[in-house]
Amino acid sequence: MQAPNALSLFRVVLVPLVVIALLWDFPEHQWVAAALFVIASITDLLDGRIARASGNVTVFGTFIDSLADKLLICCTLIALVAMDRVWAWVAMVVVAREFAVTGLRLVAAQDEVISASRSGKIKMILQVVTVLALILNTRYTTLNDALVILMVIATVISGVEYFVNGRRHLAASISR
Repeated sequence: MQAPNALSLFRVVLVPLVVIALLWDFPEHQWVAAALFVIASITDLLDGRIARASGNVTVFGTFIDSLADKLLICCTLIALVAMDRVWAWVAMVVVAREFAVTGLRLVAAQDEVISASRSGKIKMILQVVTVLALILNTRYTTLNDALVILMVIATVISGVEYFVNGRRHLAASISR
């Protein structure tokens, strides 16, 4: 197994650990969850760089990386909803966008690898920063609310961009 794929799979393994650390009430559990979340987020940064630097960008690698990202963000957001740290509709918007874009990427994978767009990367950064702030449950509620709103806006914009740019893949898939 190549290093980028191993990092993505390691991120998948970290997802339940982040959720358990969040939901299991033990001393300093939010710090453990935050540390695991940061480690998982760093693996996201590293796997793509390693794949591009080594020329090992593959459809499978792109898919497993995307799946790992979506699992990390969506599962953590759902746990945060259960803890009343974020509104359920926010998690629903994010989860819906992530599943929709993953579906588009799967359809497109028959023709080519759809790399993350600039707006997709901005969205991911905002998601990581926002989720980390919510995990830590800071007392800066206005800042947290602003981050959540920015995250939702970036999530919707990047989702729309993927579908606008992916029209030809959808059309090709429908005509097959």
